[in-house]
Amino acid sequence: MEPQYLRDLYDRQLRREARPDGPGCRVERVGAVVRQTGPAHAWNGVLWSGLDAAGADAAIAAQIDHYRTAGLAFEWKLYGHDGPADLPDRLLAAGFTAEDPETLMAADAAALPQDVPLPEGVELHAVTDEAGVRQVVEVHERAFGTDSSHIGRQLLDRLAADPDTVTAVVAVAAGEPVSAARLELCPGTDFAGLWGGGTVEAWRGRGLYRALVAHRARIAAAHGHRYVQVDAADTSRPILQRLGFLTLSTTTPYTYAP
Repeated sequence: MEPQYLRDLYDRQLRREARPDGPGCRVERVGAVVRQTGPAHAWNGVLWSGLDAAGADAAIAAQIDHYRTAGLAFEWKLYGHDGPADLPDRLLAAGFTAEDPETLMAADAAALPQDVPLPEGVELHAVTDEAGVRQVVEVHERAFGTDSSHIGRQLLDRLAADPDTVTAVVAVAAGEPVSAARLELCPGTDFAGLWGGGTVEAWRGRGLYRALVAHRARIAAAHGHRYVQVDAADTSRPILQRLGFLTLSTTTPYTYAP
């Protein structure tokens, strides 16, 4: 695998040719921008842009106007290889707020370790109903300390409307959810996305993150997706590198509230 090849493939399949990721969402290309618009609890924002210095400020203003008219907060998902070079400064000047950067990584799903043992007493439960979704949200909120109710609503929407495009799993110990993660399957593409891998503090360092990566990679490969990709936080990146993931770029959310 070559990082440049994978990055170009990712840009084409998941950004320029993106498909809506939930019911009530639409993806449209307006000039040199690809954006998604949906319900307030969905992900709203710019997926791709191919801007130059001459047209960047006008394109930014147009996106602000679009989402402001819809009454929606949104995110400009900026990648390290996007142009122009001063696009981050232009977004900040327009009123966006930069969140923590992450590392875009990808790996051949079939080449990843397949059998990572779970800690003793831990079982994996597939999430198929509202009770399971509540456990996912509980783990996220305990692991990351943030309100994750929107993730629960998005997951319920996908499970109800298009269950073949998403799967989620919860690791349970003595009846308590201690780790959770999601896998988003992107039909018609080579990629599946690893999202939301989180473990409550008392269970960190026991291999649960690696086990959930392996579990989801097996599912992705079984569904015909050659690669798995992840927006990795600094805490996850070293683990993923050891598993065989390659670094493709960086990605930083720039958020805007109307």
